[in-house]
Parts: sequence; structure tokens; C-alpha cells
Amino acid sequence: QVQLAESGGGLVQPGASLRLSCAVSGFPFSDEIMTWHRQTPGKAREWVATLWPGGATIYTDSVQGRFTVSRDEAKNMLYLQMNNLEPEDTAVYYCHMTASTTWGQGTLVIVSL
Repeated sequence: QVQLAESGGGLVQPGASLRLSCAVSGFPFSDEIMTWHRQTPGKAREWVATLWPGGATIYTDSVQGRFTVSRDEAKNMLYLQMNNLEPEDTAVYYCHMTASTTWGQGTLVIVSL
């Protein structure tokens, strides 16, 4: 069974950077499509980025050019590098394997003065 554990969130000021991590266990993920999503209270979960096994990526328009998704297959880790953070990026961030229905607990990012 796939297990996902996000970490790296925190409280930062606008313009700052954070790197989120997602530890993947229970399933080899090197050949899997991985995604990042985020959710704010009262809103539906929003897709943020997708990373294909060959390295291709795609991002939602609001984070294009600021966020970068990557993976370390040797460590079974997925990352989301977030630069130039904006208050609108405040959310709980989740990683996800598209072949699985499992979700982790998420990690909270707050961007505020």
C-alpha cells in the first residue's frame, strides 16, 4: 500500500522560498506520475503540478515560473520547490500518485507578513 508523507511547510513572508518534500513508501514510484495539490479552507483541492516519469512537468498557471517539481528516485522522494511565494499560495499541500487513491496528511504553508 502506498504511503505518502509531506513535510517542509511553514510560515514565511511574501517573496520567500520553501521546499516541500514527500516521502513515498510501499510502492516503487520511479515509473509513476506524481502530482502536487493544495487546499484552502472551504475550497476544493486544487491541482498544482504534475511530474511524469520521463521528467516532463506541467504547472497550474498561477505557479508557473515560480514552482518546480522534481523527484529523487534513489531516496523515493518527491519535491516541490516554491519560490517568490505569494499570500495566495497559503494552503495545505499534498503529494499524490495518480495510480493510487491514497493521500497523505499534507503540510501547511502560510505566506504572510
